[in-house]
Order: sequence, then C-alpha cells, then structure tokens
Amino acid sequence: MKRALLIMAAAAAVSAPAMADEALAKSKNCMACHAVDKKLVGPSYKDVAKKYAGDAKAADMLATKVMKGGSGVWGAIPMPANPQVNAAEAKKLATWVLGLK
Repeated sequence: MKRALLIMAAAAAVSAPAMADEALAKSKNCMACHAVDKKLVGPSYKDVAKKYAGDAKAADMLATKVMKGGSGVWGAIPMPANPQVNAAEAKKLATWVLGLK
C-alpha cells in the first residue's frame, strides 16, 4: 500500500508542473492556435520542441516570439504578439514547450 502511494505521489509531482504550464498556455490563449501534439493554425508544441532540441538559445528566442510575435519559420501565417504574457510567463511557456517529447 505504501509503495502504491509513493508511486502515485511521484507521478503527480512529475505531471503537476506540465499541467500547470498547459494551464498557463490555455489562460493566455496560446491553445487557440497551438496544440500539444497536432498542428492547428501554428505548429504543435511537440514539433517546436523537436525543431529546437539541443539549442541552448531556444528558450530565450521562443519567449521573445511569444511576447513579440514572429513569422516565416513555420509557414506564411505569422504568429501575433501576445501582450497578455509577461517575460517570466513567456520563459516558463517556452521552457515547458521545449521539454515536451
């Protein structure tokens, strides 16, 4: 019984941060154009993570794109700036996206 509780607690601890960041993405309307595992208007977050895997500068670059927008990397549709997101939130979102597998 104790072992089962430990396993459940460990699983909750691992998934809680990911869920919290997904909740942040939802609250900031990121999920209107992106999904974790499929392309919508923009690329899936897993595709973004794959594209920038191993790039030490990716989190800062993506955080800037979240706040200021960008274009040309994923096709003709530009990503608009998101004025609802501050720098700390943008970095948290970018780090979460880059950690997806």
